[in-house]
Amino acid sequence: MTDQTSRRDLIEIISTVLLAFAAVATAWSSYQATRWHGEQAIASGRTNAIRIEASRAETLAAAETEIDVATFIQWIDARAAEDTELADFYRQRFRDEFQPAFDAWLDTDPFANGSAPPTPFAMPEYRLEATTEAERLDAAAEASSALVHRNVQRASNYVLAVVLFAVVLFFAGMSTRLRGVGTRRALLVIGGAVFLGTVAWIATFPVSLAV
Repeated sequence: MTDQTSRRDLIEIISTVLLAFAAVATAWSSYQATRWHGEQAIASGRTNAIRIEASRAETLAAAETEIDVATFIQWIDARAAEDTELADFYRQRFRDEFQPAFDAWLDTDPFANGSAPPTPFAMPEYRLEATTEAERLDAAAEASSALVHRNVQRASNYVLAVVLFAVVLFFAGMSTRLRGVGTRRALLVIGGAVFLGTVAWIATFPVSLAV
């Protein structure tokens, strides 16, 4: 067996090994790209559900504010008309969340104190649970939306890895069809460099294995 034949046999072995590893890496990257597309779809559905709940909370907060404003205006009108009985009637029907803000507003002596807040709604005590819940849900939706974008990027990275491993398969495959030992070696070096670089790159990626 000549040295040239030995070199060709060695190149054949290396090409075969590179083809095998590149094929496995391609399959793995394709699987992960599919998995992360699925993760992205799940996260998108979760984000939409959270946004719907946030919208409901905001609608409830707006409705409760309208009730508070309406009863407060009626109380103001009754007080202006010096109808104490009617004013007491509306005051007894203030919502529990509005009452602390109203009491705090009265403590500022608004009818005599020109620097007092104009209405109870300007008081820091006026805080609706529905508003707090809507803000919490909005923040959760933003975090979930960020996760969607991350999953999309992860899937895209794995798709790019598939393309790079396809390049490795091309170079490794071509190296088995050419006769020149130098050319075959050059193709293997390029293919091997792309393979190792891509493997090192995807080693930094998160992995999705959930069924």
